[in-house]
Amino acid sequence: MYKVVSLFSGCGGCDQGIVGDFIFNKKKYERLPYELVYAMDIDQKALNTHKLNFTCDEVRCADICEVDTSEIPACDIVIGGFPCQSFSTVNPTKDPFDDRANLYKQMVRVIQDKQPLAFIAENVKGLMTLHKGEIFKKVREAFEDAGYILSFKLLNAADYGVPQKRERVILVGFRKDLNLQYEFPEATNAGNWMPLSIAVPKLAIEEKKYYFSQRAVEGMKNAKPNMKRGLWQSLNEPCLTVTSHLAKVSLNSRDPVLLVNPEKELYRRFTPREAARIQSFPDEFQFAGSETDAYRQIGNAVPPVLFWHVTKQIAKMLENC
Repeated sequence: MYKVVSLFSGCGGCDQGIVGDFIFNKKKYERLPYELVYAMDIDQKALNTHKLNFTCDEVRCADICEVDTSEIPACDIVIGGFPCQSFSTVNPTKDPFDDRANLYKQMVRVIQDKQPLAFIAENVKGLMTLHKGEIFKKVREAFEDAGYILSFKLLNAADYGVPQKRERVILVGFRKDLNLQYEFPEATNAGNWMPLSIAVPKLAIEEKKYYFSQRAVEGMKNAKPNMKRGLWQSLNEPCLTVTSHLAKVSLNSRDPVLLVNPEKELYRRFTPREAARIQSFPDEFQFAGSETDAYRQIGNAVPPVLFWHVTKQIAKMLENC
């Protein structure tokens, strides 16, 4: 079993993917040859969720900038989705030079010291083009300078069986002495995307708290022409990207919502379990804390099914080297 250190672990989307052994959309995702030995995040509530779902030698709540690498155990694989708010295209106030934009350097610091066989990093699509690609170039060079042969690719989760159009750049590095160049797995569902209906079996539900008020609907109808208006989703297609502020979705935003009844103008947001399914979490996955906490954890996560495909390929390549 390859020992895994999970940085910026959140509730465990990447961790569920790399461990495997779960069912999503009636399909079994086999156990992969990895074991979690260390998980770290700055969000204690997310780590409470992590503890509910995984067996891990050490789960630590800390600011990675204040953690000495000697406190992190030896490992074979390092994974992490360094915070993306500074690069995200859905964040109109993003600052590519704020402190969060430099957290990839902390991941590089850990990799450089621990020298794992491989690492996987994940971030939003916007990282690739911000400042004409100069920031992404610096990120790539930093990982390469740590002693790794780097591969990267923009992947759409929908191409791998996730009922969501979610594009993320995945960076994979093999230690140079292994002389391996990562080959990304072929898309399993290109041209055959899973519909939202596998996550949302019915539009109308009993719980009234998930419905938008008539006032919110009128506000949407009276909004300025250039504003987004009720991005309601068809159950026959994948959902648009779900975000960390699902608990506060608006009918005048980029947030996906559901139109339950056009004649009555009934709109609602997703339930936490529906949002989790949209992200490809298995129904057995438990979330700690309030619904607001769950929405944030879900929206910040990497789809487990997507990450399973990425990490299965790494295990296959390591086995054959």
